Amino acid sequence: MNFDSRQLRQALGAFPTGVTVVTTVDAEGVPYGVTANSFSSVSLDPPLILWSQALTSSSHAAFRDAERFVVNIMADDQVHVANRFAKSGGDKFAEIAVRTGLGGVPVIEGCAATLECRKVAAYPGGDHIVFIGQVEHIERLPRKSLAFGDGRYMVTFAHDLGGHVGAQAGVTTLPAVEAARLAAAAMPQICEDIGQRTLGLAVWGSHGPTIVRWEPSSHPVSPYLQTGVLVSLTQSATGLAFAAFMCGQTVQAAVERELGARAAAANADQGCFEQRLQEARQHGIARSVGAAPSQRHQVTVNAFSAPVFGAAGQMVLALSTTCEAERLPADWDGAVPAALAAAARMLSLRLGWKPEQAAAQPPCLSNS
Repeated sequence: MNFDSRQLRQALGAFPTGVTVVTTVDAEGVPYGVTANSFSSVSLDPPLILWSQALTSSSHAAFRDAERFVVNIMADDQVHVANRFAKSGGDKFAEIAVRTGLGGVPVIEGCAATLECRKVAAYPGGDHIVFIGQVEHIERLPRKSLAFGDGRYMVTFAHDLGGHVGAQAGVTTLPAVEAARLAAAAMPQICEDIGQRTLGLAVWGSHGPTIVRWEPSSHPVSPYLQTGVLVSLTQSATGLAFAAFMCGQTVQAAVERELGARAAAANADQGCFEQRLQEARQHGIARSVGAAPSQRHQVTVNAFSAPVFGAAGQMVLALSTTCEAERLPADWDGAVPAALAAAARMLSLRLGWKPEQAAAQPPCLSNS
């Protein structure tokens, strides 16, 4: 073989799975449980499933000798349960809500689904043993399932946008709230793609560009992230994205009010706003460069914001990243803005936007 076990594990990690906790009891009624993602369906008639366990597992003897087991499919808020049963030692069932299932086997409460099984066969498989179970009772709750891939937990979301079809064949009329749902579900992966930098999702709210969600990353820009924050149309990267790419008199009027207020407060824009609009349209992404510590984050930050378009060609969302200036160079052609723009384009395509719409779209806001 031209690979080792580590490389094989990495390759297998490219196939995301669900996460289960398999439970059983021994002859004395002592409960056992182990976290496993080696679970699969086998047959519908008869209803058969399988899972495999390492021969070195401390609970192997209990599962080998047991007549029954339960496959508890973890919901997306049960990471703590999966982690508990992935470790050896201690009372794994302490503070875990369970009920007694068939044959006295514990069934974990709050799962996405549970399958109570009678073991019908066991086969050796290298350093594992494969258990076949016949399903005798099931329960399915309206919960989203926890996923696992590339060595970490993941969340799942529907790839199909739900078939919102408009009057014209093939035209998606996806509402902004559905677009926000799709973008929010994709944010953890986008955060990875831009190098674990803080990622924000903004929509046009009742008073202007509003941050509705943050993905703080493993290195959040600061502990002062808030949702529901109204951001400046003329000074922030997020606001500039809406000013540059969102059409409508509402945006025009809001920009004029903000510039007027700044001028009245002797805080004039000094003509930089027009230049920032032109740069954003030229590069397809907006930028703000910090010159001093941010009042909110209390560190000097740079930021980029990319527009997300809907099926009709209109801007519906902004994806923004903000980070300490030393971790986010202001270079237009940097890896972070390129990855952010690519993610925004991907979301736009999934929302029904077509690239030819961009060429036909006139500038949304005059620079006068």
